[in-house]
Amino acid sequence: MPGVALKLYSVFFKFVFKHRLQNLIQSSIDESSSSYGVATRPEESISASNPSFTDGVATKDIHIDPFTAVSIRIFLPDSSLSPPEQPDSKPKPRSSQENDPNSHNHRRSSYGPSNMNPPRNDSRRSSLEGLNLRSDNIAYRGYSPLPQNCRKLPIMLQFHGGGWVSGSNDSVANDYFCRRIAKLCDVIVVAVGYRLAPENRYPAAFEDGLKVLNWLAKQANLAECSKSLGNGARGAGSEFTNAEFQRHFVDAFGASMVEPWLAAHGDPSRCVLLGVSCGANIADYVARKAVEAGKRLAPVKVVAQVLMYPFFIGNVPTHSEIKLANSYFYDKAMCLLAWKLFLPKEEFSLDHPAANPLIPDRGPPLKLMPPTLTVVAEHDWMRDRAIAYSEALRKVNVDAPVLEYKDAVHEFATLDMLLKTPQAEACAEDIAIWAKKYISLRGHEFSY
Repeated sequence: MPGVALKLYSVFFKFVFKHRLQNLIQSSIDESSSSYGVATRPEESISASNPSFTDGVATKDIHIDPFTAVSIRIFLPDSSLSPPEQPDSKPKPRSSQENDPNSHNHRRSSYGPSNMNPPRNDSRRSSLEGLNLRSDNIAYRGYSPLPQNCRKLPIMLQFHGGGWVSGSNDSVANDYFCRRIAKLCDVIVVAVGYRLAPENRYPAAFEDGLKVLNWLAKQANLAECSKSLGNGARGAGSEFTNAEFQRHFVDAFGASMVEPWLAAHGDPSRCVLLGVSCGANIADYVARKAVEAGKRLAPVKVVAQVLMYPFFIGNVPTHSEIKLANSYFYDKAMCLLAWKLFLPKEEFSLDHPAANPLIPDRGPPLKLMPPTLTVVAEHDWMRDRAIAYSEALRKVNVDAPVLEYKDAVHEFATLDMLLKTPQAEACAEDIAIWAKKYISLRGHEFSY
């Protein structure tokens, strides 16, 4: 069972969150004049972006839409400055400890096919040394000195939790979590700051998630255009070198035209969606829309998604919804209030497509969905419906394992107080192992 400190913090958290929800319900909000919306609350503890490679990750904030509050924070690991990864290189042999099948059994159980092994520790010399840069004080501004000799990393879109009404992509807790994921998975994390309810109810947050995915596709195409222009200038005998022309192109048209970090180091053909709590609902919606869009999203391709303790619910209660209704942190009564603030009054239903992933006639067919890893907690009242969704995916031959963490609560790997616990660290490692199955250039060297 969770310890005394966690129980006391849960009581305090529920008191504060319930008070926040009641204030939002009682406040008179003119929704017709708030289309711009808010992506963070004044009471949130915010972490400033830092373009230096602090702790191995540089960050920057971008406001991608002039008409709404939608923004993103990019997390770029310093491994992006390493030489390109060779797809045909042989993986290093695992140590005896890495081959120990019992090394993770104390913290989680799995559903579906599983032969989990702990993540490998990649030993590579940082290219920062070769560039004579110091990772603690250099602000990385875009294209590396030799962009063609740097690695292209997969892109992971991350959607934070907070019950639709709170949380942000630049909060202290989310910043810490995204840094951890960027390093462990060796990916560029793009954390999405979607609009919050009740200022912007459904489908605003879902549309914001899809808007960022489309923005990634446009950025990839713009980067290709700038690359072509750069090659053309060099071929025509211009006085500019290729790198100089690219920098001139970016300077001339502005950062809104080409995002240099993604242009130099992002590989949109290996895109993973990761959603936390209600963010998992957004991730699943974006994955469905990506399947429907198909090649229209090129060169972006969603290859997998990770749903961390999804915010799923339905009219017919599951066993966990009855037994654990008064669970830690986000109990059922508070979550129902959050749903009432998020869904339009005329559309409110616990079987709404945003709430229940298994309602009939919800497109596209499940067999077309990308591989989906689901993380659930033993003491989370929403766990059964998340497991049922994963089972439905497996029935149509989608790779959809479930990891259940014992003695864990909702948001056990992303809540500020729990971020540094062994379970939170183990969860991030487990996600990295599974995700690398679909984003590694070397093929399926990791497996479940």
